[in-house]
Order: sequence, then C-alpha cells, then structure tokens
Amino acid sequence: MKLMICVVHDRYADALEDRLKKKGYRMTELASSGGFLRKGNTTFLFGVNDTDLKLLKEEMKEICLGVEKKKGKLKDGQSRYTSFVIDVKDSLPILSSLNK
Repeated sequence: MKLMICVVHDRYADALEDRLKKKGYRMTELASSGGFLRKGNTTFLFGVNDTDLKLLKEEMKEICLGVEKKKGKLKDGQSRYTSFVIDVKDSLPILSSLNK
C-alpha cells in the first residue's frame, strides 16, 4: 500500500476530485496555501494499492489534459501537480509495531 501526497494547482483540483471520486478513489483533501508552488493549491492524500498507482497517475494526467483543452495550458514553469509517494509502512511506524 502506498500513500500518495499530491499538491495540485487549484485550476485542476475540482476536476481531479470529482472524476477520481467517481472512479472510486478515496482521498483526503487538505486546504493548503503558501510558498510551496507559489500559487493557489490543494493537497490530496491518496491511499492506493501498489498495483493501482500507475493507473492513478495516468488518470490524473488524463484529467489535467481535459482541463487544459477547456481552459488552455498553464504558463511556462507552472506545474499541474507535484506528487510524493511513500510506502505506508514507512509513513506510520506505529502501525508496524501494533501489527506485531
């Protein structure tokens, strides 16, 4: 199991949330602001099976491209989202000790 932390440009956040929920992905949304990407953004936490991680990334890319067809592309240097993937067993050491 993986934990995907995804900081999404606000332009894509609503579409990503709506479409991924419809596809059955479970996520936690955190309101975030500040200097990480220097623009408005939303942070999502996804719990995803190792085998589904590649599919999630492909679906996110497809959703973002769909938004860009409607609204145009971002300015140079801006990213759609930045993601970090962590093995769940590494993210919560206490869970490992509880399962022993």
